Amino acid sequence: MTNQAMPAPGQDRILSIDFFRGLTMFFLVCGYGQLFDKASPHPIVAFIGRQLDHADWVGLTAWDLIQPFFMFIVGVAMPFAFNRRWAKGESWGSTCQSAIRRSLLLLFLGWLIGSTETKSSFTNVLAQLSVTYMVAFLVMRKPVKWQLLLSFALLIVNDVLYRIWPVADFNQPFTADHNFGSWLDIALTGGLSEDRWVAFNALPTTAHTIWGVIAGMVLLKDWTPRKKIRTLLIAGLCAVVAGYALSAYIPMIKRICTSSFIIASGGWALTGLALSYWLIDVLKFVRAGMFFVIVGMNPLFIYLFNHTGGRHVLEDLSRPVIYRLFSRISPAAVQVAMVVVVSGMLWYIAYFLYKRKIYIRI
Repeated sequence: MTNQAMPAPGQDRILSIDFFRGLTMFFLVCGYGQLFDKASPHPIVAFIGRQLDHADWVGLTAWDLIQPFFMFIVGVAMPFAFNRRWAKGESWGSTCQSAIRRSLLLLFLGWLIGSTETKSSFTNVLAQLSVTYMVAFLVMRKPVKWQLLLSFALLIVNDVLYRIWPVADFNQPFTADHNFGSWLDIALTGGLSEDRWVAFNALPTTAHTIWGVIAGMVLLKDWTPRKKIRTLLIAGLCAVVAGYALSAYIPMIKRICTSSFIIASGGWALTGLALSYWLIDVLKFVRAGMFFVIVGMNPLFIYLFNHTGGRHVLEDLSRPVIYRLFSRISPAAVQVAMVVVVSGMLWYIAYFLYKRKIYIRI
C-alpha cells in the first residue's frame, strides 16, 4: 500500500496491481453492506447481506476477504518498489531503514485511529500491516522456498499457541474471548476488543504479505503472461481447496486468523490477482478498469480519510439534498442514494488527486 512507485499516468506499469488494490479499497469504504439486510426474508437479499458483512465467528464471507486482500496487495507491490531502488544502487541497509520507519509510522497511525481516550488498540489494518510489512521485507530477498517455509511456520506457531496456552479461561482455542489472542490483548491493552479481533492476528496474516511478495516476483519474471496467470491461478485454487479442507479440523475464523482462514483467503487473493492481471494487463480492459485503478493509486489517503470521519462529513453534506429528493419515495431510496452519492464523492476525491499527480505515501 505504501511503497508503490507513482509514475505519471501513461507510463508502463502493471495496472492490475492498482486495479486490485483499488477494488479492495473501494469496497472497504463504499458502505454497500447497508443496502442489504442479512435477516431479510428474501433469500437473495439475505445472501448478499451476509456476504457484505463479517462472519459472526466461524465461516468465510466475501467481506472477510477485504483485509487479507489489503495485506496481500501490499506484498505484491514490494518487489517492484524495492527492486527499482536496488537497481539504482541503493543499499539494502538504506532500504531497511526506510522499511523500519514506514513500519513504525504505520503502527503509530494504526494505534492513533484505533484507540480511544482510555483504551489502546492494535487490531486495525494499519497496525497489523506494520508487522507484516517489516517481516516480509526482511525475507523478500531469500529464496522462495524459505519465504514459504517461514509463512507456514508462522501459521503453525499461531495454531500451537492457541491450542497449548495454559492460562485458565484463555485455553479454549476457538472460543471467542477465551483464547490466547484474547489473553494477549488484555496483557497489552488491559481489555478485550468489542468485535473480538485480536492484535496477535499480525503474526498469521504476515503470510498474506509474504505470499503477495512472491506473487509480485512472479509478475516481475520474464515469463509469458499465460505462464504467470497459470502459476498464480493454480497456486490460488490449490490454496482455496486446502483451506476449506483444513477447516474440517481447524475452524475457519477470521477474527483470530486461524490457519484454515489464512490459507483459503490467501488462495482467493492469488486467484483475484490472476484474474485482474488477465483482464487489465492481458486483455487490456484498461478503460473499464480505470475507475478502480484511480482509487488504487491513493489507498493510504482513502483509508485514513474514511477512518478519521471523512465519510461522515460527506454524508452530513449530502443528507439535506438527498433527503429532499428521495424521502418522498421511501426510506430505502434515501439510503441507496446516500451510499451511491457518498461513494461517488469519495471516488472523485481520489480522481482529483490522481489528475494532479498527488499521491499520499509514507
